[in-house]
Amino acid sequence: MLIEVILVIFVYFLLFFLLGTAIKNNSIVDMAWGIGFVIVAIYSLVRTGNYGVVSLVTTLLVTLWGGRLFYHIMKRNLGKPEDFRYANWRKEWGKYVVIRAFFQVYMLQGVFMFIIAFPVVLIHEMAGVALNALTVLGIAVWCFGYYFEVVGDAQLAAFKKNPENKGKLMTTGLWAYTRHPNYFGEATMWWGIFIIALSSGVTWLAVLSPVVITYLLVFVSGVPMLEKAMVSRPGFDTYSKRTSKFLPWFPKK
Repeated sequence: MLIEVILVIFVYFLLFFLLGTAIKNNSIVDMAWGIGFVIVAIYSLVRTGNYGVVSLVTTLLVTLWGGRLFYHIMKRNLGKPEDFRYANWRKEWGKYVVIRAFFQVYMLQGVFMFIIAFPVVLIHEMAGVALNALTVLGIAVWCFGYYFEVVGDAQLAAFKKNPENKGKLMTTGLWAYTRHPNYFGEATMWWGIFIIALSSGVTWLAVLSPVVITYLLVFVSGVPMLEKAMVSRPGFDTYSKRTSKFLPWFPKK
């Protein structure tokens, strides 16, 4: 099953690579991220034929998250130029942009997708698992994270719609408790999936999933890149001293 999932992910990102290369816009890979997990979850569900409660609930949670994220990013990016991150890499890589984008953008995300989706595939392979207290805890943790991601994104979107806020920092709502509620929410959801996996009796290796996504968001592609863009905005120094970087906490006075 794991080999099949690897092949599905490879073909999936290969198609996006061909499209991104044709239109010279590698930022479409951002749209591939969320819905890719949905494809993996549904494929492994159908392939194993495990339609137990825990397996179905897990697939539903992944579909809710991945589908919403795909729509959110598509609405934000569709019809716009290549994101500044990928545009900068295009200039930096020069004549090697195609080969480097293939490995460093598309295939690398494929590797991360496999690692993060690992517990979902394992859950589907565990037939006959009944809903238990640990499963309920995992679902609750997932819902907590989903709330932070959805509400955080909605609050930021409403803030940006007001022309008076152009160039300003979002510092209210959930953004008063963490500078990155959406990233915190995404990481938390995968910790919830991991707990559900544990409730199904899977190997502890599944912990790689939440560890990797949390590490990426906090130290690599999420928080660092966004903070680099935020640091030049008026009031960031005060905001950063008052508000927790990642884990939600009461703002300092």
